[in-house]
Amino acid sequence: MARIRPFRCIRPKSSLASRIAALPYDVYSRQEAKEEISSESLSFLRIDRPETNFGDEVDTYDERCYQKASEILNSMIADGSFIEDEKSEYYIYELTMNGRSQTGIVACASVDDYENKIIKKHENTRSDKELDRIRHVEACSAQTGPIFLGYRSCDTINKIVDKVKKDTPALYDFVSNDGVGHRVWAISSDEDILNISAAFEEINEIYICDGHHRCASAVKAALDQRAKHPLYKGDEEFNFFLSVLFPDSDLKIYDYNRVVRDLNGLSEDRFLDRVRKKFIIEEIGEREYRPTEKGNFGMYISGVWYHLTAKPETLLDDTVDRLDVSILQNELLAPILSIEDPKTDKRIKFVGGIRGLGELERLVDSMEYAVAFSMYPTDINELFKVADEGGLMPPKSTWFEPKLRSGLFIHKF
Repeated sequence: MARIRPFRCIRPKSSLASRIAALPYDVYSRQEAKEEISSESLSFLRIDRPETNFGDEVDTYDERCYQKASEILNSMIADGSFIEDEKSEYYIYELTMNGRSQTGIVACASVDDYENKIIKKHENTRSDKELDRIRHVEACSAQTGPIFLGYRSCDTINKIVDKVKKDTPALYDFVSNDGVGHRVWAISSDEDILNISAAFEEINEIYICDGHHRCASAVKAALDQRAKHPLYKGDEEFNFFLSVLFPDSDLKIYDYNRVVRDLNGLSEDRFLDRVRKKFIIEEIGEREYRPTEKGNFGMYISGVWYHLTAKPETLLDDTVDRLDVSILQNELLAPILSIEDPKTDKRIKFVGGIRGLGELERLVDSMEYAVAFSMYPTDINELFKVADEGGLMPPKSTWFEPKLRSGLFIHKF
C-alpha cells in the first residue's frame, strides 16, 4: 500500500503565480537560466538555480549558491510573495498543452515507499547530480521541485478530482510563455482528503515518470535527517517528498530521438550495408518519416529519410531488450557506431520529440551530426512493466510533456 499524504503547502500568492512558476532547473544551462531571470525577475529559477545570482567565476556548486537559495526563499516567504496554507491539503494540478490536458494530485510521498520499492524507478541516477539537489534541499529545508509520479487510474480519486474541479474556484489559472495552461485547486474537504488517502493505500505500485535525480536526492536528504534524529517516529515531514501523481490514463510519452556526430569511420554505403543486416531499409526520400508502430525507426542521412524495420531476430523476449530504444542501441548504435555508453558518449545527442523532426534535419543538414534516428514513443505500460520487473531502461527512453512547474508548490520540513 502506498502512503500518500496531504501537506501544508507554501505557494505563491495568486497574483504572482504566473511570474514565479518556472520550468525544472535541469532543462536550462546556466546561461539560459540567467537569460530567463533577466526577463522575469521573480522566476523561481533564482532559487532553483541559485548560481545565477553570482558571476560566472563562482562555481555552480559553491556553498554560497545554496545559502543564497535559502536566503531568497525565506525572504519571499517573509515579504508575502509566498503564503502558507493553514491546514494540510491535497491539491489538483492540471496542465494543458496543444488541447490535451493531464491532471494530477499534488501530495507528499513516503521515503519508505521508495526504499521498499512501492515507488518504483526505471532509470539509474548519477551521484554528482544527486549531491547538488541534496545540498539544495538541505540548505532550503524544503523540496521545491515536485517529482512526477504515475499510477494506474483509480475511480475514487478521479471522481473527487472531477467534483472539485467542477465545484471549486481555481487557486491559479494562467498560461505560461510556452503556451501551457496551468490550473490549480485545493482539496480542503476532510472527507475528500480521507478518501484520497484511503484510495492510495489500495494502490501497491507507483512509478517515477520524470525526476529520478530529484527523487533520489529527496530520499537521501531524508535519510540524512533520520541519522541526525535517531528517535524519529516516521511522521516527521522530512520522511516525505513533494510529488505530483498522475493516473496513467492522462499520461502521454513523446518520442526521444537520437543524433550521432559521425559514422564511426564508415562510408555511407558501408554504413547502410551494415544496417541492412539487422533492419529492413526502405528509402522514403525528402519527406519526414515518423514511425507509426513499435519496431520501426526513421533514419535521416545526407538529406534522405529511410524507414527501418527491425528484423524478427532482434525482437527478444526480455522486457527491456524488446524496447525500441534498446533495439536501436543494441543492434545499431553500439555494434555499428560504437556508442557503447549513450549516457557518457559525447558523440550522441538526444532530442525530445516536442522539438519535431525538423530539428533532426537541421542538425544533420548543418553537418554538425551525420545521422539522425526518429523513434516510436515508449508506451506507459512498457515503463510500468520494466519498473515492476526491477529493470532499467536505456538512458533517454521517455520524454514527458508538459513539464511540471517549480515554485507553485513547496514542501517545508
